[in-house]
Amino acid sequence: MSQFQQGVTVGDLVLRTLQRWGDRVAFSGHGGVVTYVQAYDQIGRMQAALTASGARRGQRIALLTANRAAGWLAANAAQAIGLATTALHPLGSVDDQLDILDDADCDFLIVDVDAFAERGGALSGRAGSALKQVFTLGRASYGIDLEAAAAAAGAVSPVLDCGPEDEALLAYTGGTTGKSKGVLRRQPSAIAVTAAILSDFEWPTDVTYLAVAPNSHVGGTKVLPTLIRGGRVHCLHGFDPERVLDAIQHERITAALLVPTMIYLLLDHPKLEATDLSSLELLMYGASPMSPTRLMEGLERIGPVFSQLYGQTEGYPISVLRRGDHDAANPSLFASCGHPCSSVRVALLDEDDQPVGAGETGEICVRAPQVMDGYWKRPEQTAEALASNWLHTGDMAAADERGYLYIVDRKKDMIVSGGFNVFPREVEDVLSSHPDVAMAAVIGVPDEKWGEAVKAVVVARPGGTVDAAALIALVRDKKGAIHAPKSVDIAEAIPLTAIGKPDKKLLRERYWQGHDRLVG
Repeated sequence: MSQFQQGVTVGDLVLRTLQRWGDRVAFSGHGGVVTYVQAYDQIGRMQAALTASGARRGQRIALLTANRAAGWLAANAAQAIGLATTALHPLGSVDDQLDILDDADCDFLIVDVDAFAERGGALSGRAGSALKQVFTLGRASYGIDLEAAAAAAGAVSPVLDCGPEDEALLAYTGGTTGKSKGVLRRQPSAIAVTAAILSDFEWPTDVTYLAVAPNSHVGGTKVLPTLIRGGRVHCLHGFDPERVLDAIQHERITAALLVPTMIYLLLDHPKLEATDLSSLELLMYGASPMSPTRLMEGLERIGPVFSQLYGQTEGYPISVLRRGDHDAANPSLFASCGHPCSSVRVALLDEDDQPVGAGETGEICVRAPQVMDGYWKRPEQTAEALASNWLHTGDMAAADERGYLYIVDRKKDMIVSGGFNVFPREVEDVLSSHPDVAMAAVIGVPDEKWGEAVKAVVVARPGGTVDAAALIALVRDKKGAIHAPKSVDIAEAIPLTAIGKPDKKLLRERYWQGHDRLVG
């Protein structure tokens, strides 16, 4: 890379953004109101406290925080002085979080004690001498109170001590198909994520972004783009549909990101019809497929504000289904995950990494600046994921003549029943079209005759009644006998991962115990 092509680092971008907008409000909601100038000052103070405790360029720091300004500022204070950051998911188990601290070789840990005091104590105690220091946001019986230390540091100008080749982020995958892997991003890849979001997403002119999906994952990628545009990030701690509706109305929210399960809960909430949603211009959704039937309902009841985002930890964003593509009068694109972002090259490849024919199904493979640098300490898995100089997403899809992508399903979720391939997504969409079905998840279960049989687990809408035989008949009529579930379980809820995806790994474990197939 030429020295003239070495652009800004995340720290560059954050600091100059905070300098630009002065006394405007940058953050509100959970954690209090913080202006841009206050945020800039706080980063300098936090850096002084971190370096006084031995933090240095090239080290690693993990954070367990709720959606609040102090957590975001602490992460960026560390990154600007050259530390790589790792976010611990707020809904993760203590063992999973300890595994990440160990796998990532973390030197430091920051804990938001208002939300995670007990968990932070457990991590601090069990991580032992592996951590050089634990910091807390707020007073606790363990660690150094970073906010108090920052206040004691006085007025200190922020420092920028990171270069274009420094490691910026180590983000861990959701682990839906196995143990979580650390996804490494150096500064150029991290910057490319923000650049693509600014370029390809339809941001409102005046952005008030509702940060309710955890900032530790995809929701957090919208914070810096909001600030770059001089907007306000309104933080909520945890998802509650009534609080989300109240926030949209009273804070005049213009943009939000929700996973489909959150949108379903909003649609099913009795307060929806009485809530003023007129300020909302952009409702981004992603992380898992959304039922076309429920999407149509959302367009009718919430408005023409929906935009689907597709990508993964290893490469984000990849494609966008824009608001104009969500045409209730022409819903043919509802099954699409969108058109590739401007910085992304997409190919649909077969098992030999060769392009499939027009209209055929292949694995979505990607080249883009926002593709990861590799998996942390996993050279063999890195080589497999980046084979032939493509990021292999594991998602199987077809493309239409305009280049819109239609994901059939995850490669690892495919069911092989009697020698035929069945992709669960196709069955789930039919099941979710039933007016009494709120959610559906489809998996393969052991079957002596067929090897695997199609099993559906469905949740009824409030007040709805679902009949297993009727659902099986519905799928048979729409897709044929091969796709029709051999059995349907009616459940009160479908287990979800920490980021709101249906946890098919857990579902499969219930039915594959004692069988020789590897679950996940």
